[in-house]
Amino acid sequence: MLKFFRYISVIEGISYLVILSVTLEFISRQYVFPLGITHGVLFIAYLISSLMLSHKQKWSLLVWLLVFIASIIPFAFIPVEFYLKKKPAVSA
Repeated sequence: MLKFFRYISVIEGISYLVILSVTLEFISRQYVFPLGITHGVLFIAYLISSLMLSHKQKWSLLVWLLVFIASIIPFAFIPVEFYLKKKPAVSA
């Protein structure tokens, strides 16, 4: 589950940066809808998998909130990735 969440975290973070690049006019506005749908699905997957992982890993509410808040801050998925890479997995 941890490996899956780390994968989703990175993909979701990159999709968020792509959405922001439309705002900065690096990508044409004609791609807003498909990029938005893709990012939305990835965000929901991130949210659900973070809840499942927090339960399985017995995270505190504060840790889960920080991981969740990181999903709405550009480039914050990188520190989350480093945190999860260092944190030992709790076996259920």
